[in-house]
Amino acid sequence: MSNLLTNLVIAQYGSIGLGLGTAIAAIGPGIGVGYIFGKVIESVTRQPEMRDEIQSIMWLGFALTEAIIFYGLMMSLVAFFLGG
Repeated sequence: MSNLLTNLVIAQYGSIGLGLGTAIAAIGPGIGVGYIFGKVIESVTRQPEMRDEIQSIMWLGFALTEAIIFYGLMMSLVAFFLGG
């Protein structure tokens, strides 16, 4: 009975760690995406004729920044399932 209880507690802590790891990994990219879009708005208001070029660079930066969230989620899942 004690072994079953220990396994349940470990699984609960693993679930909490998975959620916290993913949340912490999402904080930086969230700030980065906000910064990117803020600077794009600022750039387009200064030079409206460059809007298409600025937006293409914005989407590249957005995609690269968002990829960090997926790396964090992947590492959290690896730690959860292989952590033992």
